Parts: sequence; C-alpha cells; structure tokens
Amino acid sequence: MEQFAPRRKREYFPNPVLHCALMPKTVSDRLILFLATGFYSGYSPVAPGTAGSAVGVAAYFLLRPLGWPAYIAVTLAVTLMGIWISGRAEALFGQKDCKHIVIDEIAGQLIALFMAPATWWGILSGFALFRLFDITKFWPISACEKLKGGAGVMLDDAAAGLLALLALQLIYLGI
Repeated sequence: MEQFAPRRKREYFPNPVLHCALMPKTVSDRLILFLATGFYSGYSPVAPGTAGSAVGVAAYFLLRPLGWPAYIAVTLAVTLMGIWISGRAEALFGQKDCKHIVIDEIAGQLIALFMAPATWWGILSGFALFRLFDITKFWPISACEKLKGGAGVMLDDAAAGLLALLALQLIYLGI
C-alpha cells in the first residue's frame, strides 16, 4: 500500500507577503500590494477577479452619491495610478498579470457602471457584462492585454469596462 502525505490545511486568506517573489521590505511596497490586490480581495481562493469586481461595485455605491464629476475623476485616477501600481506589483509578485492583482477589475467595473441605471437590475447587469467581457477577452480587449507592464494589466480591463458600459446603455435604451 502506498502511503500518502497528509494534506496541509488550506489557507483561505494567506499572508499576502508570503505570496511575493520578493519580500516587500518597505512600507511603500506593502501599500502597493494592498492597493493592487484590491484591499487584499485578490487573495480570494475562488475567482479573485470577481472578488475584485465586487470591490468595484462597493466603490460604485460610495462614489455614486458624489455626482458624475467626482465619479469620473476617481475612476480616471484609479485607472491611471493603477498602471503604475500594477506594474510595480508585477515586479513584487515576479509574474506578469498575477491573478492576485485586481486593481484592474476595480477600475474596469467602475467604468462599466458609469451611467448604469440606479437599480439592482442595472448594477447586476453591469457587473455581469463586465465579467463576461473581461473573461472572454475578445478583440479589441485582447490587443490591449498584449501591452507591456502595468498598461497591459489595466487597459484590457478598461476596454472590457467600456464595452460593458456601451452594451448596458444599448440594453437600457432598448436598442
């Protein structure tokens, strides 16, 4: 009879520092991981991208009452800062577009929900359309993904968010 090694207990929310190729020694590196992983939602054991998108929906609920100028400003800031943050996080993780980096899903979800109908149907539809476009990554989304560094990480999700926004508006208008 073969002996099997005992199973190790599965860690659902492991220490993010242990997952890095390089141990972050500075506070700025820890802050980058905190932001890049969507406040550690990217460490979800199941569908980290969807967990990051859920953080984007939470951000939508926080930003919507502030009006569209603030919403656009924050979404633009998250997207542009996310390019640098995700590029730095790739270096910390030691791999391209690591599954734990979900700041791109947050930005894409914010883009998808801009001008979404303020109903549960509108929000769930925007969420589902964004996840569909983000997962399937058909052209032009796939072309954006081929960019190097943080731009490749962020811009494919921005493109998926724009397509979801367009699709949601067409559905809402009945076209």
